[in-house]
Amino acid sequence: MTRHEVLIVGAGNAGISLAARLLRDGARDVAVLAAQPVHRYKPLLNYVAAGEATMADLERPMADVVPEGCTWIRDSAAAVDPAALTVRTRSGRTLQYGTLVVCPGLEEDWAATPGLQAAYADGWAASSYVPGSTPTVWPRLSALRGGSVVFTVPPEPASCGPTALKPLLMACDHWRRAGVLGALEVRLVLPGVTATGVPRADEVLENRFADFGIQVLREARIESVDAEAHALTVASATGRQVLADVAFAHAVPHYRAPRWIADAGLAAEAAPGLVDIDPQTLRSRRHESIWAIGDAADAATRPSGGGLRKQVDVLARNIAAAREAKPLQHYDGYTVVPITVDRRKLALNEVDREGNPSPSVPFIDPFVPRRTAWLFDRYGLPQVYFRRILRGRV
Repeated sequence: MTRHEVLIVGAGNAGISLAARLLRDGARDVAVLAAQPVHRYKPLLNYVAAGEATMADLERPMADVVPEGCTWIRDSAAAVDPAALTVRTRSGRTLQYGTLVVCPGLEEDWAATPGLQAAYADGWAASSYVPGSTPTVWPRLSALRGGSVVFTVPPEPASCGPTALKPLLMACDHWRRAGVLGALEVRLVLPGVTATGVPRADEVLENRFADFGIQVLREARIESVDAEAHALTVASATGRQVLADVAFAHAVPHYRAPRWIADAGLAAEAAPGLVDIDPQTLRSRRHESIWAIGDAADAATRPSGGGLRKQVDVLARNIAAAREAKPLQHYDGYTVVPITVDRRKLALNEVDREGNPSPSVPFIDPFVPRRTAWLFDRYGLPQVYFRRILRGRV
């Protein structure tokens, strides 16, 4: 049995940036448990789906981003025993920990939408959320000259769900410039009444939906997919309808946390199985040695990369404070939902847990779309991410 003082499950933004931060703060024994050989900067996937980036822009070998001094265990979690302070891996290893941080991200729940996976396999459905399909999105969207096209925003839990609007609004801008928008029937399936639930942000987005002629289906979800007929059955607050002869669907699957989280008693509910934590301290409500951040943590705010940056800072400080029996710091729920409104403008939409504006730059309205915000989101942030965030410097 191998023991680590801090064991981090997951090597996405959360796991790598936290490991780097802990090591910079003086931690001596930090291990990351993750099997994937490639690390992705996920926000750029939306730009790949809109023809504004390539997969090479966002992918790095995992070996290049694991911080120096961190032990990389190339395996994945299969079970956690909080009483014994152990994690069992898929290969059968048993790892013991002093402190466990759970941040494995979410998994596609294909069973929640029967037929959707078959539509992905057929190639007429894909999304920026499923990396294997992402490079196929823009060639399909840019080739459309007419017909029906459907976009969805995934219901919670999801990784910053409303950013799935980026490919939609950038594609609509492209179609307008190409002179074909009027020949397309563009539908958007929203899980809620509005796209974000933040009035200022939704006001801007509703204006764009109207401007582009997007038909919005509210409080709706794709119930099932007929892959052979290219048809989607959508259930909404107004009833059920079949969207037939769909040329292309940017349909994001539903998500859930890995099942071993609920099996270990770490979740309040089996579905979606998020880690039950104090959303302020990020500590498990049930086990003092366990903490969680990122998409699989129930932090009572919408997950985002910007929010994760704040979570990492609070958690790194709280892990140290807990060892010394000092008061824990609080995470205020800050999150950011950057959404493009066309091919060159973006609104950051920064809010706290209560939905109040929380701009990173004072006196700059985070709900006003700007070209500078688009440029920073597309070109500046990826550089900051790989050069500073993943190295524990932000």
